[in-house]
Amino acid sequence: MKPVYVRGRALSCSLGLDLRACARAVRSVPPSPARVEVAPGMSWPFHAIPDEGGDWLERARRIVLRTVADCSAAVDPSGALFLASSSIDIGAREQSGDYSPNFHAFAEQVADWIDWRGPVFTVSTACTSGINALLGAARFVQAGQTPTALVLGVELRNRLTLAGFGAMQLLAPRQALPFGLQREGLMLGESVAAVSLGTEPSRWRVAGGANVVDGSDTAAAVPAAIAAMCRQALETAGLQPSQIGLIKLQAAGSPGNDAIEAAALLRFFETMPPLVSLKAHLGHTLGAAGVAETALLMACIEGRDWPLIGYPLDPSLGVGLAEHAPEAARHILAYILGFGGGHAAVVLEDCTAQEAV
Repeated sequence: MKPVYVRGRALSCSLGLDLRACARAVRSVPPSPARVEVAPGMSWPFHAIPDEGGDWLERARRIVLRTVADCSAAVDPSGALFLASSSIDIGAREQSGDYSPNFHAFAEQVADWIDWRGPVFTVSTACTSGINALLGAARFVQAGQTPTALVLGVELRNRLTLAGFGAMQLLAPRQALPFGLQREGLMLGESVAAVSLGTEPSRWRVAGGANVVDGSDTAAAVPAAIAAMCRQALETAGLQPSQIGLIKLQAAGSPGNDAIEAAALLRFFETMPPLVSLKAHLGHTLGAAGVAETALLMACIEGRDWPLIGYPLDPSLGVGLAEHAPEAARHILAYILGFGGGHAAVVLEDCTAQEAV
């Protein structure tokens, strides 16, 4: 099986319209989100990409084209395209009034926008879509079924998703505070992110990963499933827990889920690696989160741009967030937890860093 490397990355989100701008932005206090109205008199804070007008599909086309163009030197349109999303094109269907289901039609439309000639796949497993698309693409390349693959995470605003999370009382009324002392809930956001994979060596290698589904609690993380996800991801990478130099958390600001996540990690890791969360700055971008946060994390490490916390953490969790980038983190565990019992992780190897001792 061939090793798989990251050829290129790109990101458009509320922090900026290119990956470098997004990485620099995390060094500042998280921006105040805009409010999106879901019904007359009902609105929620939301980390939105600046609006340039046009209907939903035209806006989506512009953002996708711009993001793929930022990654274009590493993109081979004859490879495999994996599109990850939880809401797909529901925003366009809200505008048109056509709610007939066709989950793959949007991926085919995106492929047409970017003149894609290779096979096209849709991955929609709620919040874990992005990580599962990365893992699927990596295995496709690793097995020699395609020389390269492009993973696109696309999650763009719509009323249905925002109203649904609001109705479940999961949204923070003002600000998301991952692992924060006064955390009140998560905050949604939108993003289009790209990660290109291939076999040509580069700084970052996809070393392993895992997808564990435990439906015993379909709306919350399950401690045993978090442990199983960590264990399986490390086994596929041939690593021990002590070799993980950094963990990119889910940590969305939920009072309950943040506590479950912290407790599960404390049980699994004898010595806790540095921890980082990105959701205070770009929001939880749902199906695109695995692609967006992975791309942003790699850029932050390369540029030594580290998320400013800017609020008191909850000491009762027993763990905190790192205030600075680790000096050397050769192996990184990045994961997303989602509705339906999804717990998905990818292990990244920084081939320029020294092995942890």
